[in-house]
Amino acid sequence: MPPKDRDTGAPPRGRDAGVPPRGRDAGVPPKDRDAGAPPRGRDAGVPPKDRDAGAPLKGRDTARTRRAVLDAAARTVARQGAGVSLDVIAREAGVSKSGLLHHFRSRDELLRALTQDQVDRFVADVRAAVDPADHAPGRLVRAYVKVIFEDLDDEAVVSEHLLLAAALSTVPGVAGILQEDARQWESAFTADGLHPDRVLLITKAADGASLATLYEGGSNPAALERTRDLLLSLSRGEGPFT
Repeated sequence: MPPKDRDTGAPPRGRDAGVPPRGRDAGVPPKDRDAGAPPRGRDAGVPPKDRDAGAPLKGRDTARTRRAVLDAAARTVARQGAGVSLDVIAREAGVSKSGLLHHFRSRDELLRALTQDQVDRFVADVRAAVDPADHAPGRLVRAYVKVIFEDLDDEAVVSEHLLLAAALSTVPGVAGILQEDARQWESAFTADGLHPDRVLLITKAADGASLATLYEGGSNPAALERTRDLLLSLSRGEGPFT
């Protein structure tokens, strides 16, 4: 799981090329359907601008609470491991334990949701990093490399991310989430058009760069920049390595 936790934060892996975004772009009803129908029930007589005024706020509050819990879980799991109590996570998030349980019925469910959140946020980061002017094969791989290397000079971020990833890997069901993520990446990189040997070498090297900073006792900005540039250069080659 790459370093950015990120809203960039993940993810937690992007698939701008060849992978349709999950979501809400299909089947949206026309905005003016039933526009002439009079309001019914409690909405009768309520001016349109005030009708259901509280609904968006309630939705935002729910989303904010969920976001706060996930962010708190990321921090506390990185510090204390996957066995951290829900009480500790709730305190970190500034919510009651019952409020936390309203969103996540158990610790394992929360940590699986955190894993998926990390994955999804990294996906969004990579998708956003794709250069719209870059139409050559490998543009997704280049975005992937750029996002991974963004935070590698911040040792605290790298360390926290690796601790979080290691802790989450012990949670039941997390392996399945990561395996599905890997399948999505494989499909996306295939559609990206770069030779699979290049994709394999570049992505594995990028993934391993975060570990190298720990094994080497700290980051070396010049070496990281050189590694990044070499991987980006390799992504512009054609065919297998000879």
